[in-house]
Amino acid sequence: MEHISIDDFKKVEIRVGEIMSVERIEGSDKLLKLKVNFGEENPRQVLSGIAPYFEDPTVLVGKRYPFVTNLAPRMMMGLESQAMIMATGGGEEPLYLFESNAPAGSVIR
Repeated sequence: MEHISIDDFKKVEIRVGEIMSVERIEGSDKLLKLKVNFGEENPRQVLSGIAPYFEDPTVLVGKRYPFVTNLAPRMMMGLESQAMIMATGGGEEPLYLFESNAPAGSVIR
């Protein structure tokens, strides 16, 4: 494991986002397109490789989870992802998301 300094960690912005909508992405078995409210003027589009873990991904709508919100945008399958949902597991392990009761946009410290 590589250690980072507290100054490096302080650069990571983690905010609670409320998922407003979820769509499967045509041509991908892994990606979901999420519209997420971070308490900003407009929701952000977030692409996440969590589709295999949800038979009905619409169960995510209305739930709030932590996201890294200051990553550089990334293009996947011709779509831009503007944040990254935080989770554990994946691959052969179960996927766990960390549901939050905090308001959308809350900063996690």
